[in-house]
Amino acid sequence: MASTANGPRVAPDATPSSHHPFRFGWTAFAAVLMIFGGLMAISEGIAAIAKSDVFIATRNYVFQFSLTGWGWIHLVLGIVIVLAGCALFTGAVWARVAGIVLAGLGALANFLWLPHYPLWSIVLIAIDVFIIWALCADPLRDEKKA
Repeated sequence: MASTANGPRVAPDATPSSHHPFRFGWTAFAAVLMIFGGLMAISEGIAAIAKSDVFIATRNYVFQFSLTGWGWIHLVLGIVIVLAGCALFTGAVWARVAGIVLAGLGALANFLWLPHYPLWSIVLIAIDVFIIWALCADPLRDEKKA
C-alpha cells in the first residue's frame, strides 16, 4: 500500500474489516432504540399480565384479543427485541436481518395494541419504522464518503 501527501492510499476493494465492526452511527442508534423499545414492550407486557384493568380497550374494535394474551406476546417479543438489539453491537449481518424482522413484528404488534394504549403505540410504531430504515441503510455509506 503506497502513501500520498494526504496519508495512506487505500485500495478501492478494501473493506473496513480492520475497524471495529460497529462504528456506524445509524446502526448504533437503531440498536439503542431496539433495546429501549424492547424494554418498553416488556413493561407493557408485565403491566397487562399483572393487572389487566390498567388498560382500557375500545369496544367493537376489529382486533379483540385477551389483554393477558397480549401481555404475554409483548413480554416475549420485548425480550427477543432487547436481545437482538444487543446482538447488533457485534456488527453481525444476521443481527441486522433479525433486527429488521423483529422491528416489523414490533410495529405490527403495536398496531394491534392501538385500542389499549393509542398514543404510546403510535410512538413505538414510529420508532420501529426508524429502526427498519436505519438497519436497511447501507452500512458502508459513511465510509465510502470519507
